Amino acid sequence: MTTTTAPAVTVRPAPPGPSLVRLTEVELRKLADTRAGRWLLATIGLIAAAIATVQLFVLDEAAQTFTAFFTASLLPVGLLLPVLGILSITAEWSQRTALTTFALVPRRERVVVAKLAAVVLAALASVAVSLAVATAGTLAARATGGAGSWTFDWSLLGHAAVLQVTSALMGAAFGLLLLNTPLAIVTYLLLPTVWSILAMMVAALRGPARWLDTSVTMEPLFGPEVTAGQWGRLAVSLLVWMVAPLAAGLVRTLRREVA
Repeated sequence: MTTTTAPAVTVRPAPPGPSLVRLTEVELRKLADTRAGRWLLATIGLIAAAIATVQLFVLDEAAQTFTAFFTASLLPVGLLLPVLGILSITAEWSQRTALTTFALVPRRERVVVAKLAAVVLAALASVAVSLAVATAGTLAARATGGAGSWTFDWSLLGHAAVLQVTSALMGAAFGLLLLNTPLAIVTYLLLPTVWSILAMMVAALRGPARWLDTSVTMEPLFGPEVTAGQWGRLAVSLLVWMVAPLAAGLVRTLRREVA
């Protein structure tokens, strides 16, 4: 009786998945790969430049300063950043690429983190765009007889970064929760607006609105000074409109079946 020994089988370890940095680079590229993303990014830059151009004609010469150009560009850009955040999150589902993405990166939470990181970087880049537009506006003001003052409180730069990053993340949170581009955009724009209108109409809601209405709690960020109480109210409103949808959306994304 002879005994044969089966050849040894070499088990090779699975290749490591892409790093978080690599995934973030991919998600940043995706922001500009689609037609909607490209147009939205271009619109953000054009609106910031248009606001500065209008200021050159309508502001008094003494008011044509770096700070004025910078702060004026924050609001319109901040209104579009949430849409960019929504598109970043929902693109996988609206374009039916989620199956491919999650097959290549089975750990869905890594994909979500990379998307959120890309949204944050895009928001910070928008602050850089506002700085560039403010610089160009100040130079144009000096050339046309305006004040062209370069005086700037640098705490305003940090406030602007918080404003734009949280705005973008709120949009991403709604996108993560609903996973549908039109529904997420409409819901994001509608719910805060309805809440603001109700707060103005119903006296009993005016107190809670000081803590929950982001249009109220974010307003101090347009200035150089924010008190501890204002930071507290901002934190409460972000807990409701950003953190809670993000947490619920992450759970839904991890559990949702990819068809």
